[in-house]
Amino acid sequence: MTTINVPTREEVSPTNQAIFDNLKKSLGVVPNLYATLAHSEHALGSYLSFQNSPSSITGKAREVVNLVVSQVNNCEYCLAAHTLIGKKNGFTDEQILEIRSGSARFDAKLDALARLTRDIALNRGHATQSLVDAFFAAGWTKANLVDAIVAVGDKTVTNYLHATTRVPVDFPAAPKLAA
Repeated sequence: MTTINVPTREEVSPTNQAIFDNLKKSLGVVPNLYATLAHSEHALGSYLSFQNSPSSITGKAREVVNLVVSQVNNCEYCLAAHTLIGKKNGFTDEQILEIRSGSARFDAKLDALARLTRDIALNRGHATQSLVDAFFAAGWTKANLVDAIVAVGDKTVTNYLHATTRVPVDFPAAPKLAA
């Protein structure tokens, strides 16, 4: 069995070393999953550009997408990371668990986003029309729809990377959902 290591700064290209330095300055650490992207000369920079590009889905809404998609894809790494980030964005533990289950009844607009995001992730983009209609009825726009789908793609990349590489999770574990 081939094991995918988490590369150190010394094991990556000079371009990725500079990115590691910037991540260390801004986050205090280079998360293992980001470091794993640095096995490629281009993937880490490309992914960070994609992830940090302007979007109308930001803050709490972005964390709704991140948590829902990570739950659908059963990504323990991203669930751990985004549980922590979700708390930093003001969600309670109970709200995070509800979001992960695909709803957010505590906020009608976020609920429409969570339900549609779960449907998109489960059905590989083939969204149920009634959930798209509910998304728009909740006050979201066409731009929001496109940006939400891009956010689903963003999170799917890291979910799949972790599922394939199984690098160690370097965030506190997310609680399990009740069955």
